[in-house]
Amino acid sequence: MTTLRQSLYGLALLGALALLLWSTYQQHQAAEAKAERDALLIDQLTQRNTRQANAIIRMGGELASQRLAQQSMQIAQADVRQQHAASQIQKQETRRNDQTFADWSAQPLPAAARRLHERPALTGADAYRTWLSRRNALQPAASSATEQR
Repeated sequence: MTTLRQSLYGLALLGALALLLWSTYQQHQAAEAKAERDALLIDQLTQRNTRQANAIIRMGGELASQRLAQQSMQIAQADVRQQHAASQIQKQETRRNDQTFADWSAQPLPAAARRLHERPALTGADAYRTWLSRRNALQPAASSATEQR
């Protein structure tokens, strides 16, 4: 082999070695960039997980307080029902024992009171407002200022 050929082989070998080193360096740079992106993504996901865990804990507390409020409302409702039942029993006993009360309670309601109990099936606030406006509205007292003089 001639020196020129050996030099060319040496240069080719050095070029291949340089190309291998450059390729390894590029792979290393790409791996570092991917690791940085992955670390950033892990941080973002960890923050999101923390926020979601806090929201779950907060909602769990709210749910527990709502359940307690609901239980207290059910207890209050049971108390009201019990008081109503006791009141009804007391009214029946009074009606049974007091003849004047029994006679009074047997009378029909006055017409004005019966009209208060007459309501159509209303759906929504607008229907209720319309129904109220069609009823016999009270008229203002005529010349109330002149009567005071």
